[in-house]
Amino acid sequence: MTFYSMMLFIHVSAAICLFIGFGIWLFGITAIAHAACVEQVRTLADVMLMVRLVVPVSALLVIVAGLTMTLTTWGLQTGWIAVALGSLIIIGPIGTWVIDPKVRAMAVLAHTLPDGPLPATLVAHSRDSVLRLTMHTLIAMLFGIIFLMTTKPVLTSALGAIVVSAFLGIASGLPFVRARRAAQSERFEQHEEDAS
Repeated sequence: MTFYSMMLFIHVSAAICLFIGFGIWLFGITAIAHAACVEQVRTLADVMLMVRLVVPVSALLVIVAGLTMTLTTWGLQTGWIAVALGSLIIIGPIGTWVIDPKVRAMAVLAHTLPDGPLPATLVAHSRDSVLRLTMHTLIAMLFGIIFLMTTKPVLTSALGAIVVSAFLGIASGLPFVRARRAAQSERFEQHEEDAS
């Protein structure tokens, strides 16, 4: 076994763990958006918090192993590697500074509330549009990075692929956000009719 093959194993294994972590986050926010009571949100938020270290550690291992392979074999002047590395450097902090605090805030709130129907404050946290769009965008960018790793395009094509993947992520999240807003406006109108 060569040093490169060991780094490749670490790189691919960490990427799998990164996808698992993001998948659990996406499952969690999707399930929480359909939750009807506080205890459901509490349980799902706790599951999401279990992977809060898996994602950054996996991202770090992907970057370290990838950078090691780059420096020993490919070189930093390789366009697709520079774009993939830059994308991972963007994804990591967004997961840490956007997704994780929102999930933690939701979990803390759910743990302070008694069991029962969702109060308005927890509904707002559980149907956060920024959280939904961020998750979809980052997961799409991860698939964009996998595309770069398998096709190894030149710099301009690599940049285009990541931009397209980010836009596809946003586009895939928008129907969920719009449906949520439509449901909220429908509930508001129903509440207004009931009040009159």
